[in-house]
Amino acid sequence: MTMGTLNVTIPTGGESNTDLTPEEEALLADIRIRKEKLLSEIQQLKCEIADVDWELVKMDEIDDSKTDSRTKKIIAATRKFGMDPKKGIEYMIDNGLLKNTPEEVAQFLYKGEGLNKTAIGNYLGEFNDFNIKVLQSFVYLHEFADMILVQALRQFLWSFRLPGEAQKIDRMMEAFAKRYCESNPGVFTNEDTCYVLSFAIIMLNTSLHNPSVRDKPSVERFISMNRGINDGGDLPRELLESLYDSIKKEPFKIPDDDGNDLTHTFFNPDKEGWLLKQGGRYKNWKRRWFILTDNCLYYFEYTTDKEPRGIIPLENLNVKDNDIKESKKPFCFELFSSDGNSVIKACKTDAEGKVVEGRHQIYRMSAASADERDDWTKSIRASISQDPFYNMLVARKKKATHKV
Repeated sequence: MTMGTLNVTIPTGGESNTDLTPEEEALLADIRIRKEKLLSEIQQLKCEIADVDWELVKMDEIDDSKTDSRTKKIIAATRKFGMDPKKGIEYMIDNGLLKNTPEEVAQFLYKGEGLNKTAIGNYLGEFNDFNIKVLQSFVYLHEFADMILVQALRQFLWSFRLPGEAQKIDRMMEAFAKRYCESNPGVFTNEDTCYVLSFAIIMLNTSLHNPSVRDKPSVERFISMNRGINDGGDLPRELLESLYDSIKKEPFKIPDDDGNDLTHTFFNPDKEGWLLKQGGRYKNWKRRWFILTDNCLYYFEYTTDKEPRGIIPLENLNVKDNDIKESKKPFCFELFSSDGNSVIKACKTDAEGKVVEGRHQIYRMSAASADERDDWTKSIRASISQDPFYNMLVARKKKATHKV
């Protein structure tokens, strides 16, 4: 997560503000001290970053030993891939470490030696001709023959981490379903059935093993949920029971990444900066550090925090300017659901550190200037998704249940 300077005007030590109470004066003094401390930490981080950059430059220098030079380039490429998968692949191709073919890149990702699993998932999900061919080659490196569906899913989902973007998930799971059906002809009537059942298994895994889900689905509910998905007919009860038992006994293993996932997520945000945020139950305003990335708006108490205080997914939301004069907060904007009435799907941590669902129908923020507000609303509007994953899944399920 990048650091930013404090966007607040603070009087110098010799100035006095007659509008402030003694308590506010004391708070202002404390802010001055914290500002100086933060500026010192920022300078120290800049020095450390400069040292790291220098080390990376030295690693890229031509070495007399070809073996050492190649090793250093591979290390540099692995790091670049974790930060930006596309640039990491381009670096390897430009330096002769990979051939510029989908098959070669897919083989490299499939081996996954030292690669960030989240970055692999994001690269495979990209929508362009080359990446789609890489995804197809990557899926065909998996052998699913004579495997029950849950076993194939375990193998597939261990080779990368599913990205958060709905369209990427759709493409990757569609490629999986096609490969599984080709490897196991006759198990399902069509690929849509495999696709829908695969997602039913993934959601079952979450429902059974996520501690926050209290209402655990029974095998009967799982069977009922999947009625009619085999081209209008039902799948064998024995098959669905075996899938249910497998997931209940052993949840999916999620591959660990090298490094912190949040650090990777926030490495190259679309926008970040300080905003004032209005509370929900109590309409007080608190200063928060906001980061816009991956179609989500994250907010932190401090720029040094490793985990966000809250997350607002930007699905089916709208954003507009709204200067609230009675609150004495200028340059305001607000987020609200597309239908204008629904509670926004979001989460935050409470005073005890527990993750709880947000209850906002409207999120209100205040920027430091009109230009800053306009920049935030423009950036957020560009990140809002009006095509959530569940709509695609519903459409696919309708297709799977329709008799030809």
